[in-house]
Amino acid sequence: MAGRTIWKGDIHFGDTIVPVKLHTAVKENRIQFHLLHKRDQVRLQQQMICTYEKVPVPLAEQVKGFELEERKYILIDPEELEETEPENSRMIEVHEFVDTAQVDPIFLDRVYYLEPDTPSKGYNALVGALQEMEVDGICTWTMRKRSYLGALQARGKILRLHTLRYAYEVIPVSDLDLQQFSLSEKELKIGSDLINHLTVPFEPQKFVNEHQQKLQDLLDKKARGEKVAILRPRRLQPTAPDKSLEVLEASLKKVA
Repeated sequence: MAGRTIWKGDIHFGDTIVPVKLHTAVKENRIQFHLLHKRDQVRLQQQMICTYEKVPVPLAEQVKGFELEERKYILIDPEELEETEPENSRMIEVHEFVDTAQVDPIFLDRVYYLEPDTPSKGYNALVGALQEMEVDGICTWTMRKRSYLGALQARGKILRLHTLRYAYEVIPVSDLDLQQFSLSEKELKIGSDLINHLTVPFEPQKFVNEHQQKLQDLLDKKARGEKVAILRPRRLQPTAPDKSLEVLEASLKKVA
């Protein structure tokens, strides 16, 4: 089930405007813990403590600052921060269209569903055109006092809106010290055969978060008053470089 509507706006490109409603497309499903006082099991409350005076500082005496160097800050008032906030807008402005294959997944961040706010042929036409031409619309919009860069995509019969990371937020792969290794034809052939044997349709529903499941099992047992045994995890050793071909061949025999 799609999440509730969290924002309404209009997609704008050329002379076309398409009213849409924005929904969350993913949800976090993690077990949350609270910090308690061990003695009486009452929840703990966080406080802002002055590291010099070692006393709590009330909200009225707190101010934001940007550190220029050690113990030297630029102080910023709330009113000054408000001056930098983007203007309120309900427009998703599409600036250009690019081939979908050119949008490297490393730039993709959060994803939302966009459904038509009112019955609209323009919405269906945009979905169909994006799929037919295999392009994404690169766009910007403002939501909750923040500006976003995004990619407008079509999947099935619905539009999706991906927030994009800016180029300066992505670390170039050239910054990594990647070592070059020679690869024999035999190693490539065995690796390709192994991948072919393991290639299946993508079915994400058959995978579960094992860590979350273990946490839930632990909580269920403790809630029933059962004794919990602590087991040491089994750690796999990395394959030695001179053993890679041997290990590949053994893996291929297991799946063949």
